[in-house]
Amino acid sequence: MRHLWAEQALTDRGWEKNVQVTIGDDGVIAAVESDCLAKGQRCGILLPSPTNLHSHAFQRALAGMTETRGQDPRDSFWTWRKLMYRFLDHLTPDDIEAITGFVQMEMLEAGYAAVCEFHYVHHQAGGIAYEDIGELSNRIVAATAETGIGLTLLPVLYEHGGCDGRALGPGQIRFGNTPGRFQKLFEAADKALGFLPGDSRLGVAPHSLRAVSQEGLTFATGLAPKAPLHMHIAEQTAEIEEIQAAWGKRPMEWLLENHEVDSRWCLIHSTHMEPHETEKLARSGAVAGLCPITESSLGDGIFDGVRYLSNGGKFGIGSDSNIRISLSEELRTLEYSQRLRDRGRAVLATAEKSTGRVLLDGAVQGGAQAGQRNAGVLKAGMIADLFALDASAVDLLGKEGDALLDSYIFAGDDRMITDVWSAGRHLVKEGRHIKHDALVARYKKTMQSLRDRV
Repeated sequence: MRHLWAEQALTDRGWEKNVQVTIGDDGVIAAVESDCLAKGQRCGILLPSPTNLHSHAFQRALAGMTETRGQDPRDSFWTWRKLMYRFLDHLTPDDIEAITGFVQMEMLEAGYAAVCEFHYVHHQAGGIAYEDIGELSNRIVAATAETGIGLTLLPVLYEHGGCDGRALGPGQIRFGNTPGRFQKLFEAADKALGFLPGDSRLGVAPHSLRAVSQEGLTFATGLAPKAPLHMHIAEQTAEIEEIQAAWGKRPMEWLLENHEVDSRWCLIHSTHMEPHETEKLARSGAVAGLCPITESSLGDGIFDGVRYLSNGGKFGIGSDSNIRISLSEELRTLEYSQRLRDRGRAVLATAEKSTGRVLLDGAVQGGAQAGQRNAGVLKAGMIADLFALDASAVDLLGKEGDALLDSYIFAGDDRMITDVWSAGRHLVKEGRHIKHDALVARYKKTMQSLRDRV
């Protein structure tokens, strides 16, 4: 047994002081007690840590490289995607492993205890399968074994380049599989996860209604009927128009009418929805996977968070393109987007909870559900996914309860984070990952090699 003691902690009972947390060797919380004398490791403010519910790890290497305007007079998501595909052609398995390790380290240092990796790069440039079809799944697992982050691996089914069934284009061809080949890849990913601790999970991700057929979607949803199921949906208006023309309904409307969307589903972005779609999704029990920094970067639009939460909707946070890894900034951007649209303040707050509390509670609970981790709450029997803030940080001095979260999210940043535990694994100490230097050095070497090749 290991013991943590915190000056203040957000437990399942609310905010408590002088909190003693006991963690078993299995990474599960054995007990949470308040008003205790200090014992074991001390920390300032102890919080449940969220799962990053949507990541494309390899895209971290593109950060800062797509901010110039190309030949198209109106730069957009679609022009960005062309650049991403061209970059993708140069990535080797070694590159992907190094990039994944680096970005997982950044996630841990930012306060995430786990990640759902939406893994859609499966093959060599040109679409030729590796000798081991699970080669790139193996590389993600190898990186995860080094960083220690909790992993929900989501192999992606990607069949064609659009609703008309067009062939996959450059870049996309590394994603492509028929259902039969995808099943072999899925089985290989399952085998690879056997090398990780028992808190790892395997799910399935039909990429989007643009990239899978109706038959392919049915196949994917039935492949592992109890596993996490993640899918992009309603991110761009052009996507809405394409699906509506081909399938006769808006994407979210079609999905909700034709599939049993429930708590195993995580629907990424869900940006462009009509009010009735927003309300029906909220009542379904599914998680809306929001990626505020990426959605801002790509000009996606603004999620209807006020309507969604007022109808009981669940949400979580993902870093998606990994252009910037910052939990506090993701949460802040989500709230600020709502304020800018509605020209109000504290729009996601409730009578009982401050804005920061609503944001953190949503992120930890929705992320845990999306990743199928028995986490998200600081109480006995739950996985010890935790992070600690520095109580001596200037913006936290003298504050208690929800005011701590409001100051962390709106006045501070991730530099306040001192420690992070994933399933009890103490991976970040004094703000740095325990293998920080080695992971950074490997990433730098990889990036130099990529610059020479691209």
